[in-house]
Amino acid sequence: MTHATQPPRLAGRREWTGLAVLVLPLLLVSMDMTVLYFAIPAISAALAPSGTEQLWIIDMYGFVLAGLLITMGNIGDRIGRRTLLLIGSTVFGLASVAAAFATDPTTLITARAIQGIGGATLMPSTLALVRSMFHDDKQRRSAIAVWSTGLSVGAALGPIVSGVLLQFFPWGSVFLINAPVMVLLLILVPALVPEYRLPRGQAGRFDLASGLLSLAGVLAIIWGLKETAVNGFSALPAAALAAGLALGYVFVRRQKTLSHPMIDPQLFRNRDFGASMTVSVACSFCLIGFGVFTTQYLMEVLRMSTLEAALWTMASPVVVTLVVPFVTIIARTVRPAYIIAAGFLVAAVGFVVMTQLEVARSMVTVMGGAIGIGLGIAIVLTCITDLVVAAAPAERAGAASALLETGQELGGALGIAILGSIGAAVYAVTFDAHTPHDVPAAAVQASRQTLATASTVAHGLPRAQADSLLAVAREAFTSSLHYSAIAGGVVAVGAAVFTIALLRRIKPTPPTPKDNNKTEEKEDKTEVFEAVTA
Repeated sequence: MTHATQPPRLAGRREWTGLAVLVLPLLLVSMDMTVLYFAIPAISAALAPSGTEQLWIIDMYGFVLAGLLITMGNIGDRIGRRTLLLIGSTVFGLASVAAAFATDPTTLITARAIQGIGGATLMPSTLALVRSMFHDDKQRRSAIAVWSTGLSVGAALGPIVSGVLLQFFPWGSVFLINAPVMVLLLILVPALVPEYRLPRGQAGRFDLASGLLSLAGVLAIIWGLKETAVNGFSALPAAALAAGLALGYVFVRRQKTLSHPMIDPQLFRNRDFGASMTVSVACSFCLIGFGVFTTQYLMEVLRMSTLEAALWTMASPVVVTLVVPFVTIIARTVRPAYIIAAGFLVAAVGFVVMTQLEVARSMVTVMGGAIGIGLGIAIVLTCITDLVVAAAPAERAGAASALLETGQELGGALGIAILGSIGAAVYAVTFDAHTPHDVPAAAVQASRQTLATASTVAHGLPRAQADSLLAVAREAFTSSLHYSAIAGGVVAVGAAVFTIALLRRIKPTPPTPKDNNKTEEKEDKTEVFEAVTA
């Protein structure tokens, strides 16, 4: 038998245990994208940031992380993916401690930026290491299911962790919790995770110009989208978006002229890769773009405490953790396009359920919608991540992983901008249509911006006026949530149709021989659940 026909080496217990370790930094990096949902009020009370500083506290981490993903993915391919993971863990842990003990907004913003640098090294390193540890298609798909579950659950756990911690500890605890996990990571990774780097002849010199182009392009696009979501469309964010797209075009063109490009130009010619990237963007658009509405609904409309809201949001990640591993089993016989489309349709049902929410509490409806969206998107994320990673050569897994995650960051920013803009417009129109007449004009004008502003304004009004104002604001926000859910559902259904149209020809992983099928299937189930529960 020739070398070309030799079956790929199967991963053993060491690799599966190493995968469980790799999920740890992924959980923390994705958690820190959402951990401030509940913590901002406490931080504002302690540090008294200006409105602009508060926005930078929230956004700086995601901006830096997204801008550096492609660069860090390439650096990891060159210096070693495990080496970069260890460096990033150290940076992320130290920055988290600095953020926890920040005494002024500037220090916290700086610490969040350094966290973003560390996070940008961790995300592509973990996925690239999964690609280099698992060579068998079936095992790789199972491993990526675990990786995707960690990413989804981490984002969902952010608000939960912050809600629980803030009930008992100061706001710095939401950052300080990262430090012991990073110390554990520094101990376990060298023992359980193998190193991988490009051979010296294949790596070439790192292209600084490409790194700067990717950084500037991604930052410009994300800033433009965020600014549009917060302050509406205007000349400055439009210019930023145009500049970002132009820089992205120059970046792609430059890759075609380099002997050792950051992103293999052949990937852009692969229709399956391009379609998979588009689906990945739609995935983040739905999940991240709508996530903030659910949190605000629980806190501002239903008036839950941070702990109560955090406990209610646990349902979705629990269901995702239990269900997603079975996706890899289904994927052996069902084409991935059909699984992805089914995931989007499940999410669309979740969006439809969200349109039934009212100002009165109905937790069955809230949880049904949240679980539908979370589970559907997690199913999509599992399959689409495998398609993107499998399309790239193993030696370029770091760069491909970084490109995938950059697309997801852009999708999330796009979702926040578009769904946020829809929500803001509907909120203002509905609020104006039911303006309370017994409330001072200045209070009404301020309250028509957001529900959070209305809640702040209401604290300074007499009880009767405050109740009247908040009733209108809560009704207006609920209406805005309905329309944003409709938009999210439309995107999910459109993504399902797009997936079937462009990716249906991709076949599932070939089944194992009949005589080994049951045994190997049982082993795979055991391996996946051991990694998920480790």
